[in-house]
Amino acid sequence: MFSPVRKVNLSLVFNSFSSKQPVTNTIIFRLNSNSRAYTSVPTTSSKGPLDGIRILDLSRVLAGPYCSMLLGDLGAEVIKIEHPERGDDTRSWGPPFAPYTKESKYTPNKLNKLKTTTFPGESAYFLCANRNKKSVAINIKEPKGQDIVKQLAKKCDILIENYVPGKLDEFGLGYNQIKEVNDKLIYASITGYGHTGPYSKNPGYDVMIEAEAGLMHITGERTSNPVKVGVAITDVVTGLYAHGAIMAALISRSKTNVGQHLDINLLGSQLSALVNIGSNYLIGNTEASRWGSEHPSIVPYRNYQTKTDPICIGGGNDSQFKSLIKSLDLTEILSSADEFSSNSLRVKNRAKVDSIIQTKLNTMTRDEVIKALENKGVPHAPINNMQQTFEHPQVLARNLVANINHKYVGNIKIVQPAVTYSNSPATIRLPPPMLGQHTESVLKGILNYSKESVDNLCSEGVISTFE
Repeated sequence: MFSPVRKVNLSLVFNSFSSKQPVTNTIIFRLNSNSRAYTSVPTTSSKGPLDGIRILDLSRVLAGPYCSMLLGDLGAEVIKIEHPERGDDTRSWGPPFAPYTKESKYTPNKLNKLKTTTFPGESAYFLCANRNKKSVAINIKEPKGQDIVKQLAKKCDILIENYVPGKLDEFGLGYNQIKEVNDKLIYASITGYGHTGPYSKNPGYDVMIEAEAGLMHITGERTSNPVKVGVAITDVVTGLYAHGAIMAALISRSKTNVGQHLDINLLGSQLSALVNIGSNYLIGNTEASRWGSEHPSIVPYRNYQTKTDPICIGGGNDSQFKSLIKSLDLTEILSSADEFSSNSLRVKNRAKVDSIIQTKLNTMTRDEVIKALENKGVPHAPINNMQQTFEHPQVLARNLVANINHKYVGNIKIVQPAVTYSNSPATIRLPPPMLGQHTESVLKGILNYSKESVDNLCSEGVISTFE
């Protein structure tokens, strides 16, 4: 449907796994109660919905790599272009690192003119966003490196980049320049502020956009200073927007046979993600404020402390509130109809409602509260740390963590694709790559370079490869 430039050679993908780790479509996990380790059971493989689509990924850090990873999960072949000495910035963002195994035989080509940075292992940050990709190490500041990128772009369906607007134009790799060699290419640019406007040349950083685009202002306790979200959520949201935009552009290309330029940016993505908070201001001129875990319009709806650990409880309607107070044996407050009988009254008497519930929970453990509220129609959830999250029964039942083999660091655990497909599943086919792991195979296999040509480019400092 997408009129791909060519078909992916799936044997190259499958053969990149260790012989000890069969290629899998779905990985089923069981939890060992002693080691709490995940084990995998392989099943047969199948093609994803983007099989036959090739992506040239010039992005770094998180928003772009997260987007290309999602597309790779769907079967696309992703060629990740990295700096031949230091690679993606996140390769050095540790600890933690997954250390290299003693059996690892990673050896850079002796002909490499450029010296590859030595890391203590593969960083957890890099590993989280770069599965299902091939790493090709190219110095795009070199004219010959730029020529290689253009040759690859000619054979790709999608290009993803996150340079400051105008930077790739300096290298002859901007949209208008690449369009000349492949007018069917979907060229996705991810920036901080977009390609137009007074801030367009400013670099974009997740935490800065959180601050500048309103998210930080509404995050934190009511009486405390603004804080950032605990994960780089603006980058993640932007990656998701980019993923959706690229999918839409592929559909458009299937109708027109013409590619296009996608202008995706952190600022616009974050504004869109403000949803009702932004709408409250635009429609009602209502300035936002921090509420911590509370809700400005619903009571109770917040975190409470117990004798042991915190818990989140909500009472979104009168029925849920009645069930909550009955379950906690607080039926005496039902008689206070003038104060608690409706949500609007509970909002008005927020402090008193919260005080009554908190006083009761001070006498109970979290497990006791959960047992009391179980199957009572009251929204509630424990506030889990990472260990509790990844040991959650539903996480295990849904097989949300994959244990995959990485040739150079051994078995690693990564989060599975979030969406399941009944007919064309998203899969983990390739572990996150080593820097330059696929330079030689891509240049030879896709561009028909000879071994002599590859060696010459290594000695000239244009690329770096493995031996």
